[in-house]
Amino acid sequence: MAGDALRAADLPGRGRGLLAARNIREGEVILTEQPLLLYPASLAALPSFCSACFRSLSAPASPCPSCRAAAFCSPSCAAASHPRLLCAALSGGGLASAAEPQQEPLLFLLSAYSLQEPSLRVLLSLSSATTPPSTDQDPPSLHAMVAALVPPHMLPPGFSPDLTAALLAKDRTNSFSIMEPYRPEVPLELRKARAYAVYPRAALLNHDCLPNACHFDYADRPGPGNTDIVVRALHDITEGREVCISYFAANWQYKDRQCRLLEDYGFQCECERCQVESKWKLDDDNEGGDGDDKMEEEDEDGGDDGMEQEDGDGGSYSEDDFPHAFFFVRYLCNHGDCYGMLAPLPPLPNGEPSRVFECNVCGNLKNEDEIDAPDGGDSSMAD
Repeated sequence: MAGDALRAADLPGRGRGLLAARNIREGEVILTEQPLLLYPASLAALPSFCSACFRSLSAPASPCPSCRAAAFCSPSCAAASHPRLLCAALSGGGLASAAEPQQEPLLFLLSAYSLQEPSLRVLLSLSSATTPPSTDQDPPSLHAMVAALVPPHMLPPGFSPDLTAALLAKDRTNSFSIMEPYRPEVPLELRKARAYAVYPRAALLNHDCLPNACHFDYADRPGPGNTDIVVRALHDITEGREVCISYFAANWQYKDRQCRLLEDYGFQCECERCQVESKWKLDDDNEGGDGDDKMEEEDEDGGDDGMEQEDGDGGSYSEDDFPHAFFFVRYLCNHGDCYGMLAPLPPLPNGEPSRVFECNVCGNLKNEDEIDAPDGGDSSMAD
């Protein structure tokens, strides 16, 4: 059972985290969780996705009778509706006039302030960002905008600049993206989120650049629970070991990973992979280059797996220099420019490994023997 697989713990130098409460098999679903908070990623997403369940909309869709800006895919979703403060702000039309960098945090705040008080307390109990927000997203300005967008009688008790600042600090470190449907013709860097969700237990998962688990969303699948997060083990995890995911694509380069983690999460990663890559020389050590890491070379087709080995004097790396190469062969999807994580499907009813891997970005399925083939071929089970 997924419910008994993890336990929360305070970890020295890492804050709260989740440990394996027992031995975990590869492919096991170790966490499934409903969102505490769910909100659209942008105003541009409203016409394309249901504002209650965030499935892709197909005509005919039912517009929200109050704001007319949101739409729903079914009568049940229309009855569930969407955050009431967000609906009120959309009704007035003022939200659309906000600058684009301010729209995302406003969508979050309007949705968070719509929560019932117990749920709001849970949100406020999560960890906070330690780095200051950008100038486009400073809390006092956003607080004033929320007050201007919503009728005063709808604002919750305790509405204040301090509470707004506290909420914004939660959003930056605890929200998961629910992505738009994967389309192979769309480059990785242009893929967008359809919605953001906060899952209190999943928010305890710490980052590792060589994770032992990854998360899936199945937003367009039929039935209930389509916005639940699903976390599966990449490989066997022994009891007591921390369970970690990667906060971004595993093919990112050392410099980019460190920059993102420091700016958005306030820490410098010192995982095994980062310790190895931090020792790699800069281009200008021997060649008088521009000072960029060797790992910042990109393929002509735009793919950048951060692993390319350089030839020539002073620029070659042996397997001893990069001992984790097997991880990327086995767990990094090479279907087009996807670069998602390949996780085994859950074990078979008899307990045997499934031997089939699923990508958490493109959804491709691969047999284990295809992944381990010497030529690294991309003969997939599904397109």
